[in-house]
Amino acid sequence: MKVVIIGAGPSGLVTCKTLLEASTSVYPFDPVILEQEDNLGGTFRYRSYENSQLVSSKQLTSFSDFRLPLSHPDHLTLEEYVDYLAAYAHNFGVDRRIQYGCKVINVSRHPEGGHVVTYVRRSKEGKGDWDMSREPIQVRASYVAVCSGLHVIPAVPVIPGIEHVLKREGDGTFVKPAAYHSAEYKERSQLAGNRKVLILGTGETGMDLAYEAAKAGAKEVVLCSRAGFLSFPKALNDFSFLGFKFESKNPLPIDSLITNLAETAYVHPWVAASHIRWFISDFVIKRILWVLTGTQAGCNQWVVGELEPDRLGRAYVFLNKSHKAMPYINRPYRDRPSWMDYLSSYIDPPEDSPPITNFTVELAPFPSHILPTGQVVFPLSKRKDAIRMARRDFRPDTVIYATGYTQNFDFLKSEDGYGTPGEADVRNVVKTGDETVGFIGFVRPGVGAIPPISEIQAMFWVSLIKGEIKPPLKPAHYHLLVKENARIKYGVDHSTYISTLAKDLGAAPGLWELWQEYGLHVLVCYCFGAAFVPFFRLVGPYKSSVAPKVIKTELWETITRRGVLGNLLMGVIPMLFYGCLNLLAFLVDMGWRKVVGALN
Repeated sequence: MKVVIIGAGPSGLVTCKTLLEASTSVYPFDPVILEQEDNLGGTFRYRSYENSQLVSSKQLTSFSDFRLPLSHPDHLTLEEYVDYLAAYAHNFGVDRRIQYGCKVINVSRHPEGGHVVTYVRRSKEGKGDWDMSREPIQVRASYVAVCSGLHVIPAVPVIPGIEHVLKREGDGTFVKPAAYHSAEYKERSQLAGNRKVLILGTGETGMDLAYEAAKAGAKEVVLCSRAGFLSFPKALNDFSFLGFKFESKNPLPIDSLITNLAETAYVHPWVAASHIRWFISDFVIKRILWVLTGTQAGCNQWVVGELEPDRLGRAYVFLNKSHKAMPYINRPYRDRPSWMDYLSSYIDPPEDSPPITNFTVELAPFPSHILPTGQVVFPLSKRKDAIRMARRDFRPDTVIYATGYTQNFDFLKSEDGYGTPGEADVRNVVKTGDETVGFIGFVRPGVGAIPPISEIQAMFWVSLIKGEIKPPLKPAHYHLLVKENARIKYGVDHSTYISTLAKDLGAAPGLWELWQEYGLHVLVCYCFGAAFVPFFRLVGPYKSSVAPKVIKTELWETITRRGVLGNLLMGVIPMLFYGCLNLLAFLVDMGWRKVVGALN
């Protein structure tokens, strides 16, 4: 059974590996990966830049049965992660299945079933050129996995008057254009030269670029946000309380702090549907942050709450874990009595040397237009950043669109009945009635990482193909809450989404089952740990002999690093509270069913 996988990024690699291991005499999968670039890694290789680093931890991002050593730092550079992907592909024989320099231009239905995938190869003359002198190549496949990624085609919004931004060259002359997408940014030297930099977008890339511009010696940096953002460091740093400093030599990655039991495992449908867990945790976390830092928005995130405070929470946004620029953003907005700093404070993680003093990265709304003089016009509103910028005459010489990416699926023709990832309504992996086409890696977690989601999605898709999962499935409540006019509607809560698919697979372990088969060590780790994929390889169709060892060593270490106080605050108390909440819902539900049964 030929399976064509489009893309050799993390999603394509793990899908190929899953198919190879799931192959049987009944389902003899024969996967091949078609990759248009000349190497694997996707976005992590081809859209990376100097000093870039993963904001998700190795514990969460690593695939379930191929882990990094305990001695390795929690957060990898992008170069290290690409090396990891290459080692993963080699270890499982996936690298032998990749054909590079192959661009898929069409997927169509075969009259006798299956699909015909048409692709062209890169010409020998130069990279970026496709050889159209020869007939395109066709391969017939029983199944197609689209793994082309969320971050491929730069999204560039229209800013009227952008042509009026001029770039000053070294000899004093001005040239065009001075605007480019962050996909073209590769190194800090591109920002050198006492520039006035305008950055559009406050995602993790935008935050990185603001910091890089400051470190490159920019004269001014303005960072534009559409509706606010929620920033939080990728690892918790040091706190002080009543004058005592609590230091951690090994700061905790925040994506490993959410516990399983009663938050993602053993959750009553009523509790899940109401999203009450998200709202309660937001309420508690914001109050703790206020006591520690004086602001509810995050660790010293003073300005963020001024932008759109009613939507700053786990249920709404993608958490921005690039923290480098925040000290420079917060300076004009910080307002806290000195006595509160003595009571408690969060200590920002140290930046690289030399430090920058008295420099501010200004926040602003997205510009409405740019005047012929080169002055940027920002719309007026009650936002503090809008009021500040209304007093400024800002004329940038460099504009960077850190506005994310869009996706194009021209090779999937709607007249042939093909859908797109947005139409994949069976747990966001396949379109109803067409399990032969899978979309892997096209949801984005609010806090988490796409690669582990892709791994569980690949398992889900293979089980659909084999008929081990029978749609329609029970409703689930893992999508982030968005406005109707939101640009991104494919956001999910990482833990809830992975746990939902694991339940569908029959891979979500029961507590008694864990106790009997693996003992107390694994049981405690499962209850206190986050929704790591190895937990869902202890039982079910993808059971792995590697999983128990990973849990008893690496994942256990993430729990013990929290300490007694950390596990009390982030483990025991939430589990008891949410456990009682779910138990109450269960008792009310059971009583209601009895009443309805008696009336009938």
